[in-house]
Amino acid sequence: MRASAYHISTLKEAPNDAEIASHQLMMRAGMIRKLAGGIYNYMPLGLRVIRKIEKIIREEMDAAGALELLMPVVQPAELWMESGRWEQYGPELLRMKDRHGRDFVLQPTSEEVITDIARNEIQSWRHLPVNFYHIQTKFRDERRPRFGVMRGREFTMKDAYSFDRDVEGAQKSYQIMFDAYMRIFERLGLTFRAVAADTGSIGGSQSHEFQVIADIGEDLIVYDPNSDYAANIELAPAPCLIPERAAPGVSMQTVATPDATKCELVAELLKLPLSQTVKSIVLATEQEGQPATIWLLLLRGDHELNEIKVGKVPGLNKGFRFATEAEIVEHFGCKPGYLGPVGTRLPVRVIADLTVANMHDFVCGANQEGAHLTGVNWVRDLPEASLVTDLRNVVEGDRAPNGTGTLAIQRGIEVGHVFYLGTKYSEALKATFLDENGKPALMEMGCYGIGVTRIVGAAIEQNHDAKGIVWPRAIAPFEVAICAVGWGKSEAVREASEKLYAELKGRGIDVILDDRDQRPGIMFAEWELIGPPVRITVGERGLNEGVVEVLGRKQTEAARVSLADCVTQTLALLESA
Repeated sequence: MRASAYHISTLKEAPNDAEIASHQLMMRAGMIRKLAGGIYNYMPLGLRVIRKIEKIIREEMDAAGALELLMPVVQPAELWMESGRWEQYGPELLRMKDRHGRDFVLQPTSEEVITDIARNEIQSWRHLPVNFYHIQTKFRDERRPRFGVMRGREFTMKDAYSFDRDVEGAQKSYQIMFDAYMRIFERLGLTFRAVAADTGSIGGSQSHEFQVIADIGEDLIVYDPNSDYAANIELAPAPCLIPERAAPGVSMQTVATPDATKCELVAELLKLPLSQTVKSIVLATEQEGQPATIWLLLLRGDHELNEIKVGKVPGLNKGFRFATEAEIVEHFGCKPGYLGPVGTRLPVRVIADLTVANMHDFVCGANQEGAHLTGVNWVRDLPEASLVTDLRNVVEGDRAPNGTGTLAIQRGIEVGHVFYLGTKYSEALKATFLDENGKPALMEMGCYGIGVTRIVGAAIEQNHDAKGIVWPRAIAPFEVAICAVGWGKSEAVREASEKLYAELKGRGIDVILDDRDQRPGIMFAEWELIGPPVRITVGERGLNEGVVEVLGRKQTEAARVSLADCVTQTLALLESA
């Protein structure tokens, strides 16, 4: 490839709406161009990266026994109605009608369509197991698309779906895909963690996320540095931090706390540790034709509510909302900011976090504006909670669930997810097969997704510096850029550059020869921005001394090597890229 025949269109400044490094650098490097909110054109440089990612994914999926097919972007609404997700999915599902008034969706995922394929194509246990995959455009109508390809509305995903005869077979398929994903992300050259995760709107009973480690990541990953334990913070169990409840040490008293509507302000006012306070969170659940049921959740003042865990609590697992101010005043007798479990006006269901259940002499709201209670104790001052369960996010330093040490937390970007679905979709869409006894049985399913275009952004977030992108070799748009300084003036430069180009091409290296005759400073800045792992500079002055310069993208100083040793030096740098 020659730069003069390629489309290289870089920008000195990123657009104002580019908030994070990957968005800024992809725009500046000419990899993407915005068409509409969350919708981008992938320019030649960007598409090269995507195709390299897809190639690695295809190779590993094929090696794992998956079969590639292609499902449409537009899907009939009837399938989504069968699964129940037509109503459940929410406004991210882009619904539309054709000229005949029939409902369709622009696919965000393909569980319904692949299950329809399976129920029509698979009749016998002899056809199982099977795993189908495709790499296809997806669309999710994000309310606020942002961060470029990291949270766009249109994106490319690889999704795969396994079908098995029984749970044991499905678990084997799950493990095969898990292992394939590990190989994919290792080959991509990314630092990542596989973490236990919640199944979310996809459903199912087992799930792992593949998280690329990056400071900008929206997900918090909890891990034990002393073992292989890792989980999304939504799923990580939070231990009780108090082994057993101590006896009351002081009497309960009402104290004035004007304008102290948060635990932090109360602790500061009373000169107490925040860990001695208890915060109150009021939720409501509804059943048709009945008044709302009010729930009071109690957490230690320095802890945060985990809504995923709350959504699994009996009674709250079918949907909940935060209570309105009117409901709060009705049940507690005061406005939010001073709420507590002692002396509510109307009965409420009290759920205590594990740690709160073992606290003594704690501080909570007095259900009086401008007042809190100190020295509150279970049994003596209020009944035991209706339920004691894990309600909070873990914090750094919490005990690891496997007991090998304490937990650490880091940020990550989710780029892959594997689910064991069970019969969630096969039951809804009646996807059955005939077993060995000739009896119909539901197929056991798994689904496995990789955000192809999101990987591009995640890789840049993990690999960049002040000059631009620092690509892992496997997915760099070009592995090597040859910068021919004085191309139009020097026959020696042209001859040496052409020779290096041919030799590297012959070794199977993806190389571009920059023959645009630009000034060296401009040329170097562009390639530092674009980020190939190695840059070779060929100039007449160096050739007069019998040398060229070879610079790894992660290095600060170029090595002066002989023309004869240049290819060897380049290959060595690529091995470490």
